[in-house]
Amino acid sequence: MISIIISSANSDQLQQVTQNITTTIGVPFEIIAVDNSKGQQGICTIYNKGIAQAKYDILCFLHEDIIIKTNNWGSILKSIFDSDTKIGLLGIVGGGYKPFTPSTWGGLGIKNTFSNVIQSYKYTQKEPYHDYRNPENSLLENVACVDGVWLATTNKIASEFKFDEDTFKGFHAYDLDYSIAVGLHYKIAVTYEILINHLSEGKYSREWMEDTLKLHEKWKEQLPINAREFTPRECRYMEKVTFKDFIKKLVLLKFPSTVAYEVLKNKFYKKSGLYWKLKFYVIKAYLSGK
Repeated sequence: MISIIISSANSDQLQQVTQNITTTIGVPFEIIAVDNSKGQQGICTIYNKGIAQAKYDILCFLHEDIIIKTNNWGSILKSIFDSDTKIGLLGIVGGGYKPFTPSTWGGLGIKNTFSNVIQSYKYTQKEPYHDYRNPENSLLENVACVDGVWLATTNKIASEFKFDEDTFKGFHAYDLDYSIAVGLHYKIAVTYEILINHLSEGKYSREWMEDTLKLHEKWKEQLPINAREFTPRECRYMEKVTFKDFIKKLVLLKFPSTVAYEVLKNKFYKKSGLYWKLKFYVIKAYLSGK
């Protein structure tokens, strides 16, 4: 029924999530866990190896620092894929607009996040909270990209679309890259029927930024992706706000201003009428150091 593929960095967490899956999934399954405790392989390489070994029709790629709260979630997953053969990739968090500007799975400035996850914290002293964003009270919502904490697809689609281990050799941007690749041919969606507790929060790093820049260079002819029919004015606003956030991250991570200018050179920004305003933001941010 379901092959679960895990890049494992912590044997205790792997044991915990294995027990959790065993008690909640409710259908036949296998776990293909690859020891990556020393970070010796990129996640794309591990996932592709898992795909080659998988024997079931549905594949689930997940981080080991999660607790699945929904019982019989395997049956739910099968039902979703059976109900619509055009669904290519499922997640529990995603964005309805993937900007041209280097970013995560969604744009900033206008609400376009769809999520159903309990977010816990490992690196900061915060209480867990249920990040539930479901404006239409749906069971399933189409999005542009989904987050890699929990991904599901079919063996058929995974055999057609491999993770890009040549471009992404680390642990970032693989989820967005896979979302875009699959999304050119199938639907990408967030499910609200499966609840997960993610036991750690993401952090931005130079490696994350470097992979994000690679992602946007790779897909510059396809971006932006507007899965929710936002108006041109709304899209323009999201690009502006997202670019300002992009600059802040560049400054924080100590990238030179030339990185921002290189991105800004693309004709997209002149066509959208944002070029001069965003160039001013770059100058201001680097002069002020924030």
